[in-house]
Amino acid sequence: MAASFDSKTPLILTLGEPAGVGPEIIGKAWAATSSEAPFAVIGDARLLAARGVPVVEIGAPSDAPAVFARGLPVLHHPAPAPVEPGRPDPRNAPVVADWIERGVALVLAGEGSALVTAPIAKAPLYAAGFRFPGHTEFIAELTADAPYAGTRGPVMMLTARDLRACLVTIHVALDQVPELITAERVSRTARVVHETLKRDFGIARPRLALAALNPHAGEGGAIGLQEITILTPAAEALRAEGIDITDPRPADTMFHDAARATYDAAICLYHDQALIPVKTLDFWGGVNATLGLPIIRTSPDHGTGFDIAGKDVARPDSLIAAIRLAATMAAARGSQ
Repeated sequence: MAASFDSKTPLILTLGEPAGVGPEIIGKAWAATSSEAPFAVIGDARLLAARGVPVVEIGAPSDAPAVFARGLPVLHHPAPAPVEPGRPDPRNAPVVADWIERGVALVLAGEGSALVTAPIAKAPLYAAGFRFPGHTEFIAELTADAPYAGTRGPVMMLTARDLRACLVTIHVALDQVPELITAERVSRTARVVHETLKRDFGIARPRLALAALNPHAGEGGAIGLQEITILTPAAEALRAEGIDITDPRPADTMFHDAARATYDAAICLYHDQALIPVKTLDFWGGVNATLGLPIIRTSPDHGTGFDIAGKDVARPDSLIAAIRLAATMAAARGSQ
């Protein structure tokens, strides 16, 4: 039986880029989940109220469960500059980072059970001096000194329906991928995923499928050697550690229905190898989760949507799925 979510410790949700679709989809997600796991939003309460959401300002996350069914609980943390949908203002970039930092601190302190992050816009953050590629790396640094009994990530996992696709490399040019595929990177990713599936998904004996780099898994070396020199030896070493992982499989045969039934997570080597099957399976409802951290963190698998911000057409499917996944992972971790 799956562990139940402790509703006394809410999820923490950060508002993300205030000029994007975050305020809109957060309101819609609250309306769709108001009878489920409660969450508290860190951000500007005025922006959420302007979307017609019944907002309840709270003083601490512990106040959220009591009011969640009748209003969206918000830890009011105002944006310094006026917000116009679709037009990010660099003056608000520092507070976007502050919202994330505050959310991480609350979860580390045990006041929140997991962190769910709405999308951010990198360009205004970079203009304001933000020195991280994105959410994942920032959160990894913010949690670097916190105790963690496991293999450290961060590892990016994308989920859709019954697929969990975990990445060895992420946002790098395709011509850089081969040199970044090392036994150490593959092994660390597999260890993080194996431990996460046990701890945060309640899977006692996780099964991992390793994707090959080259077409047809290299055809015995005729179409590339990485499967022979790097991937197969890494898989053999991982099996010797007790991790159930396949030898490298041709990626074009890994993601159909019957294939997905044979494993609990796929270890993918580069961005599109994971993202194409995830978005094909469920374009609107995919979730990004960061593994190998002292806290649970999920986010919707889409961006800020500046082109549709403020038009009340943004779909909340991915954020709703991210909230539900965070609650499921927090329940599993909390039951141990």
